[in-house]
Amino acid sequence: MDFLEKKYGKSEAKLRYLDADIAIKTPGTFVTCAITKKQIPIIDLKYWNVDRQEAYADADAAMQAFEKYGLGND
Repeated sequence: MDFLEKKYGKSEAKLRYLDADIAIKTPGTFVTCAITKKQIPIIDLKYWNVDRQEAYADADAAMQAFEKYGLGND
């Protein structure tokens, strides 16, 4: 159990994905990968798309999103 779970329990966070950073809209312990639907602990979040406002579980999921959607909202 990490420090976020102690404070918020296990709940989904709502984030705003920025260039090289995130802003917390609603606190929580995880976000859901847009491609795999896996829960990603906030502390492990490394991949996201600013334009699409999506989180990705890993580099493979990010690449799948890129192949599906391209770089932006297209």
